[in-house]
Amino acid sequence: MTQAPTPTADTVRRLVRTLLANQKGDETADGPEVRPVGEDAEPATWWVGTRQVLRLTLDGEMSTRRLRELRLRELVRPHIPVAVPSSVAHGEWAPGLICTLDTRLAGGSAEEHRVSAVGETDLAGLLTGLREVPVRRAETLGVPRVPPRSLESLRRAAGEAAERLAAADEFAPRRMRRLTPVAAARLTAGSGAPVLVHHALTGAHLVISVDGRVRGVLGWAGAVVGDPAEDIAGLALAVGSPAAVRAATLAGYGPRPCLRGLWLARCDAVLHLAEALNGGGTGPLPPLLRVRLRRAWEAIMLERATDLGSADDLP
Repeated sequence: MTQAPTPTADTVRRLVRTLLANQKGDETADGPEVRPVGEDAEPATWWVGTRQVLRLTLDGEMSTRRLRELRLRELVRPHIPVAVPSSVAHGEWAPGLICTLDTRLAGGSAEEHRVSAVGETDLAGLLTGLREVPVRRAETLGVPRVPPRSLESLRRAAGEAAERLAAADEFAPRRMRRLTPVAAARLTAGSGAPVLVHHALTGAHLVISVDGRVRGVLGWAGAVVGDPAEDIAGLALAVGSPAAVRAATLAGYGPRPCLRGLWLARCDAVLHLAEALNGGGTGPLPPLLRVRLRRAWEAIMLERATDLGSADDLP
């Protein structure tokens, strides 16, 4: 395995000058200002001036995914109403390790700005567009096809995790009991064709403007072909369950994928908080995990109107 060197500001500055020289045909003595993205982040992502971001891969598998991401973004771009980053240049920054210099999309994250009602229509357009991306073309780029997760397995694991959280006064386990084995069986993935799934619609990957519009989506390296409820679940954790379900409904998804996404998000939120609690650290739990738990468990009208134990087959 290639051992990644530790990138420094001088390394990044020289690298940016080289990438821009290869693109423009001339190399300048001074490059733009560079600084790491986030104080606690691994030094693999750097702001370059005010308009670009440099991302360094740290192993061969990440390099493969990053090159696939460059091609996938171009496939996705015509189908969705929000921006995806454009590549300015890419190359190797160490033997076998890829770096990409991308445009920086203007806006904050979903952790900084709330999504407005109009922003929900942007999310609906995103979900609609992902469904329209040709799956075969995505797979020829190397995007993997993954089977739907078992909601029953998640239900059992999250039920045990909820009891551990209850002991720490973090969660009321009776809330998990609303997802019965019968309900989990009714919320299996539908029989429809799999679609392109972003699979990482976290708050950090949504670019939100101050007026609540969704201006862009980052982080396409983990995209898969599979269950669209996974993206509904990601949105529930990122922007809240009501907004996620409204966006999915506007995108044409029926009650089954919406409720499936809701419960995927709830199980994931319980499991992730329990994992952090059992990590053995002495510091406080990451506040974002509590925020995601709260977002996932926000009430939605669809859930109140649907009896999973006795309703007719859900669309």
